[in-house]
Amino acid sequence: MVVKTWKTRPVYYVLLEILKKGAMTDVELFDALTEEFEDLGFKDVNEFLMRLEIGGKIRTTSMARGKRRVELITAK
Repeated sequence: MVVKTWKTRPVYYVLLEILKKGAMTDVELFDALTEEFEDLGFKDVNEFLMRLEIGGKIRTTSMARGKRRVELITAK
């Protein structure tokens, strides 16, 4: 029987902490997130990115086909 435990930090918080280090592609961000959250899928990461972009926390721009650059919006 597999016992799952709750994470103490939510995914969106870890995502914002990773982006404080600098902008990166969505694939690099996915790889960094799956180190801490093994059961996280790419679809889940896209949902978190969409919520944070709508909330005005991050900005995503298209680079090449199927690649996006994700950056944290800093308050000035």
